[in-house]
Amino acid sequence: MNNQIKNPKVEVPAGMSLNDKDYLNSLLGTLKQLVKDYAVSLTEASNENLYQEYKVMFDQYASLQREVYEIMFRKGWYTLDILRN
Repeated sequence: MNNQIKNPKVEVPAGMSLNDKDYLNSLLGTLKQLVKDYAVSLTEASNENLYQEYKVMFDQYASLQREVYEIMFRKGWYTLDILRN
């Protein structure tokens, strides 16, 4: 039984040069870290105005992170493993 959800993989050039998958993977990692950092900042914001500013940025980065993930998933560069009991 296949326990993965995935799309057909879009092949990228191999070698020393960076390719689209490399760039998107790097961007995704950076965006994931930004979302985590803003989540911490939200919990530690010292006043409501600061909280609201952080919340806007958190929402924007979280949306962008999801968009990059969706692109990678559609191209077959991201696979989901299904956990079953």
